[in-house]
Formats: sequence, C-alpha cells, structure tokens
Amino acid sequence: MRIEKNVSEPRGREYSDSKKNRRRQRMISPVQRLYETCKETFDNCGAGVVPSAEKIERLKEVLDTMAGADVGLRPNMPYFKSTRYDRPPTITYLHLHECDKFSIGIFCLPPSAVIPLHDHPGMTVFSKLLFGEMHIKSYDWVDNLPAEPTTVAKPLDNGLGESTTGIRLAKVKMNSAFRAPCKTSILYPADGGNMHCFKAKTACAVLDVLGPPYCDPEGRHCQYYYDFPFSSISVTEEQKGGYAWLKEREKPDDLTLVGALYKGPKMVK
Repeated sequence: MRIEKNVSEPRGREYSDSKKNRRRQRMISPVQRLYETCKETFDNCGAGVVPSAEKIERLKEVLDTMAGADVGLRPNMPYFKSTRYDRPPTITYLHLHECDKFSIGIFCLPPSAVIPLHDHPGMTVFSKLLFGEMHIKSYDWVDNLPAEPTTVAKPLDNGLGESTTGIRLAKVKMNSAFRAPCKTSILYPADGGNMHCFKAKTACAVLDVLGPPYCDPEGRHCQYYYDFPFSSISVTEEQKGGYAWLKEREKPDDLTLVGALYKGPKMVK
C-alpha cells in the first residue's frame, strides 16, 4: 500500500502542476507570452544563426494573434498624428526589451510616414502589423549575376549622379500592401527580404522582433540604401521588374525617428 501511495502522490502533484501551468498560460498577457517565447526562440542563436523551424513557427503563432490593444496602442494616440507638414512625419519607436539575444520594439507611423530601405545583417526578423495599412517592399541580394550593371536607369534626383560604383544587384522579394489583421512577416539573414522599406498608408503600428539585435561593435549596424530600376539588354521586361540596383547611402536627412516610453502591459523579465 505504501508503494501505491508513493507512486500515486507524484502523479497527483504532476496533474496539479499541469493544471496550474495551463491556467497560467490562459492568464498570462500577450506581451508576456511574447517575451517568454522570444527567450526560448533565440536562446541558442547568434548572428547568422536561424532558430529551428519549430521555434520560428511558435513565435510566429504568438505574434499572429497580437493586436494594438495587447500593447496599449490605438490609432488615435499622438504617436500616429503628424504635427508638421513641411517634412515627412516623425516615427516613434517604443522600446520593450533588448538583450544580446533579441530585441522587441514597436514602430508607430503616422499616415504617409516612411521607414527607408535598410538591412538587417545576420538577423532573423519578425514584423507584425498591429493595425493600419502599409506598403512593404523588400529585396534579397543576388549572388549569381554580374555585380555591376551594364545599363542602369538612374533617376536624376537620387543623389547618385552618373556613378555606378559600389552598387549591387538585388531581387525583389515582396512589393505589396498589407492591412491588419494579417500574418507576421519573417525575414532571414540571407533570404526573405533582408532589405525592406515600410510606407504607411494609414496610421500604423509595427511590432518588431530582431534576433540578434543591431550592434555596431559586432558589425550589425543599420545600413540604408537607394534603389533604382534594373535595366539591361540581357534580360526580359518581366525580369527587369523583379530586380533593382541597390547602393549604400547615409541615413536620410529627412528621417526623424524618436524614442518614447512604452506604457503598455508590463513584461516580467
């Protein structure tokens, strides 16, 4: 009888613990669930190391269910209103968390605001549109075609002049409009649209998870790019629309990005 008792007691505790865990999962806030899932997803990752497919899917499932209310944001808040009309709207960044493994933040874009074309070196990035409508255009580098153009259609007002030095060929990965609710976008170190640009059609909030985060000392700095049309006598008209030449540039002078205190549901770290 004692043996039966000793066997049955752990099972009872195990059943009770399981119920408590399920109850906790139901009670935990979406932002807390996001933080804990990020910890699991990026635990053994670093620059250029992509989490397993199972972990990526688990984090994507968490992000797919999130909306503005889960982080205390509404489209009528001051973050999403333009206060000046003589320059592009100010974009606000709300910092939720950053460690050496990953970062979590939210970009708040008023209508017509633009996050210029930029890259994410060595990173796996999850972007979730919490509300609003925006256009996303993204590129991946092309490594199996000539590195320099033969004939390039160069806009006269992009600051490039006649020089084609240092430009690199990229393939369009995405060029579409998105309206919330929609699925999470994922990009990888060498695939999925590592260089992308956001243009807000309405007030938008974008929740971003980066693993690992930007880090200048480790070589992961944000590089901005010009993009201009691909033109070569060696490709078809259809191929021309699927490629572009990208050239590194300094951070645009008209980009105003400010930080603000995150005031939504708290995360226990």
